[in-house]
Amino acid sequence: MTAVLPERPRTLDAALPLPLPRAAAPTAAPADLLARLARVPGARPAVVAGDRELDFDALRAEAQRIADRLAARGIGPESVVALCLPRGADLVAALIGTLTAGAAYLPVDPKLPAERRRYLVEDAGADLVVTAGPDAAPLAEGVPHLPVGELTAPGEGRPYAPVAVGADTLAYVIYTSGSTGRPKGVEIGRAAAAALLAELEGAGIAVTDGGRVGWNASPSFDASVQQWVRICRGDTIVMIDDETRADPALLAALVDEQALTDLDITPSHADPLLDLLTADGGPRPLTLLIGGEAISPALWQRIGERTRAGVLRAVNLYGPTECTVDSTAGWIDGADEPHIGAVLPGLLMRVLDEELKPVEVGGSGELYLAGPRVGRGYRRRPGLTAERFVADAGRSPAGGGRMYRTGDLVRLLPDGRLGYLGRADGQVKLRGHRIELPEIEAAVAAYPGVAEAAVVLLDEVNGAPGLVAYYRAADAGAGAVTQAGLRERLGAELPGYMVPSAFVALERFPTTTNGKLDRAALPAPVAPEADPVAAGAGEAAELTRSQQLIARVWAVVLGAPHIGPDDNFFKLGGHSLLAIKLVSRVRAELGVSLPVKAVYANPRLRDLAAFIDTLVDATAASQDQ
Repeated sequence: MTAVLPERPRTLDAALPLPLPRAAAPTAAPADLLARLARVPGARPAVVAGDRELDFDALRAEAQRIADRLAARGIGPESVVALCLPRGADLVAALIGTLTAGAAYLPVDPKLPAERRRYLVEDAGADLVVTAGPDAAPLAEGVPHLPVGELTAPGEGRPYAPVAVGADTLAYVIYTSGSTGRPKGVEIGRAAAAALLAELEGAGIAVTDGGRVGWNASPSFDASVQQWVRICRGDTIVMIDDETRADPALLAALVDEQALTDLDITPSHADPLLDLLTADGGPRPLTLLIGGEAISPALWQRIGERTRAGVLRAVNLYGPTECTVDSTAGWIDGADEPHIGAVLPGLLMRVLDEELKPVEVGGSGELYLAGPRVGRGYRRRPGLTAERFVADAGRSPAGGGRMYRTGDLVRLLPDGRLGYLGRADGQVKLRGHRIELPEIEAAVAAYPGVAEAAVVLLDEVNGAPGLVAYYRAADAGAGAVTQAGLRERLGAELPGYMVPSAFVALERFPTTTNGKLDRAALPAPVAPEADPVAAGAGEAAELTRSQQLIARVWAVVLGAPHIGPDDNFFKLGGHSLLAIKLVSRVRAELGVSLPVKAVYANPRLRDLAAFIDTLVDATAASQDQ
């Protein structure tokens, strides 16, 4: 089915951002998300996913069928349904259907390693797993599995009637990296999710009438909540496939082809997209909701320039998963230094010193958040919940008696704004993902033969921010610990974004005068000095020009001393940002437009070089005509 795009003005009526509200608790609880969804005009498009489109009548009907079939299996309030589905219309329908049944959903990205998926289902105590098809391998023993097709199959339906639930009824469980070496599930209630949408509206961020919102985030990442809740106010969700997400040129084209009004994106992926968004695209300005990691001063200024040109209206969003996605918001105009804005009204901020005393304006301290949007806690982890969700130092009735200790250090700026200073613990943000370094360190240390391990995030690892794993072998002469083995082991256990870009073997770890690990003294990975082409003069002489080019580019962006024709870009530490850099170099040196998807489709050097050869030949042939 071809999506029929609505006629939209070139410039949105609500283009100018409203001032963000000062910190204050909301006076009344917002309407439940599904109550709002029930009132949206039925003929309006709700979901656009590839060649499939659902209007609101069809979405509500499908959600109700799913809810009824879940209820027949005993699923209801406080039940957890694991959705192991790719980004698409079935995921949206299953998610809304689960909520319609009064239950909570647990997103399980099918691209995660099998061990990770099993852990999520078992640790959450999921009552049911919904899979993409009947042939999907079971994720966990003893948990019923059901193909999504059985839930969505046509049948007798009834009017849309969501199960009534309380404000604190569980809405979803999303897992974050764990400092103890195990991911932890964050529980968020229905009222908190509804308040998030209401506050995005009240802050002038979600303002379009029937907007078109790109679903860009992984369903396992809490930014996806910020995207799907927009359906409940009557906006259209446009699902962005993995190929488009990975290629800035394709993403920019989709923004215009699908007439997107709103796009959520991380700074890392916004950077290569900015110059591809032109003033004559539509509709303009495009609302960019930027979050997931800190924005550099240079990128802040570039975004401000595009804002002043009328191309964007951009807002910097900050928030831990434990406080329902977004906690603060600040408009980006480039006129000042990067900041994370002011707290949204569903939360109360406390900036406290080490003695839990409030700091003055201009002072710095740890950020604590209180209020109705603070989550219920960590699923089945009462001890960890008590450690992070502590008594509210402000003792405000609106605070609900608890506040969440974020671990983030901030500076209190004038007008209630906050400047982000970094973490007070081992947590980092990389390409929008929240990562607990101790979890990766535990995985490295568990490798046979490793006696000691440490992981750090560096600003510069082969041309991009990246993780570096340091390890000491128990027996330096045994040779049992190899970088290839470590990379393969971690790739099977951890999500791709948690696998370090570089591994460094050390004979001993540097320590402070107190005998603790001195992370600042860990050596930076050494850039390769050797010829990057695979050893062997005969083999090197037979390499084509494109193979030699790719080998040398890989050596630069991956930090690998030798690259052979059968090496795999991603197994050597490549990721989405490095793939974009690779494509840029190929375009500059060979004059051909290599799509980013070709790197994913041809990860071996030999195969990618052959693909590039066909592009070069096609370009030459077209020039001869």
